[in-house]
Amino acid sequence: MKKLLLAGTALTSLALLAACSNGNSSSQNGKTTIEYLNYSSSPTYTKQLNQMVSEFEKENPNIKVDVQSVPYDTYFTKLQTLLAAGKAPDTFEMNYENFVSYASKGVLLDLSDKVKNDKSLDLSNVNKNAWNASTYQGKQYGMTEDFSNVVTFYNKDLFDKAGVAYPTDSWTWADEQAAAKKLTNNSAHVWGTYSPVTMNEFYKVAAQNKGDIYKDGKLDINNSANVEALTHMAGLVTKDKVSPSPADMSGQTSEDLFLNGQLAMVHTGIWDFATFAKAPFKWDIAVEAGNKQQATHFFADTIVVSKDSKNADASYKWAKFMSTSEQAAKIRIKGSWNLPITNSKAVLDEYLKQTPPANREAVFKSLEYMVLPPVSDNWQKLSDASDAEFQKVLINQETPKQALDNLQNQFK
Repeated sequence: MKKLLLAGTALTSLALLAACSNGNSSSQNGKTTIEYLNYSSSPTYTKQLNQMVSEFEKENPNIKVDVQSVPYDTYFTKLQTLLAAGKAPDTFEMNYENFVSYASKGVLLDLSDKVKNDKSLDLSNVNKNAWNASTYQGKQYGMTEDFSNVVTFYNKDLFDKAGVAYPTDSWTWADEQAAAKKLTNNSAHVWGTYSPVTMNEFYKVAAQNKGDIYKDGKLDINNSANVEALTHMAGLVTKDKVSPSPADMSGQTSEDLFLNGQLAMVHTGIWDFATFAKAPFKWDIAVEAGNKQQATHFFADTIVVSKDSKNADASYKWAKFMSTSEQAAKIRIKGSWNLPITNSKAVLDEYLKQTPPANREAVFKSLEYMVLPPVSDNWQKLSDASDAEFQKVLINQETPKQALDNLQNQFK
């Protein structure tokens, strides 16, 4: 699912970033320079991030922001390398899945007092769920910059050609499965639906079946509801063949296939609005189908400050700008780059006016059913191991139950 990065104000090498890190940021011409490491701007949103940096520096002429953007796939490996070397950037981006782990390890600066004593900070107009995603054990260890969710994108032209009714907010797994069978066209290499068979997708699909990864704080990944959820996910590929297998995709992404007109439906994030804006067909979105209940992803990106930063005040100002500035929110919305945490009707009305998709209300409707990613100290290891097991299911080396039993035994 989801998401990567940069030029302009970005430093051109990680080595250069490391050289000036560990809070030893340069101070030139009376300006304080802070580093900002991120994953979310690339490749689509480089322009928007540069605009935000420019606006921030206009408002804070004594602060310069040096940006280093790293692809999401390698971001946390590089961040951990910097932290281990004592060369953490002043500020860096965190997703919710990793935020709690980093906060619990004491590598993030507690911003609680800065937030409490900041008379210019107005929190009356922000989404409280998004803001609270940056707290840990009652302390503010970051400032949420944006949030996003996943919806069902669908190719209206393919639906019309097949004579299939468009998805609705009340669709169930069975409804989507039935439609996908009618929309699949093997000779044209068109598949009815797609969602990745990975842990990032699985925990949400499990929730749609009233399943969960943990019970009373302990791993319970192989419960019957979860087995049923994984069986459904894998069955779309291996049994019904309405979703492309890894071999079918031949290295292409689901975004590629959707833009090629080869996917009638794809489950992906609202960050793909910009990617699909120039699609050569009509498309729209709907709330994802549920089974025993509806459940949709909730992702949040947070700006955090290194506890070792020697420029904590300047770093806090940058985090606050990215989180609560109306100017940053407008840039984000104009570029269709996730959702800012503002509740400002004036700002959000601009978001709803943009097309495609026409049904942007589905984005906010989905928030009614949001589920947060499970969090544990070994979440990344569990996630990686799960992805490996699920791939075995997709090539019929294991059954869904065997895969989940293996994970339970490995991580219990």
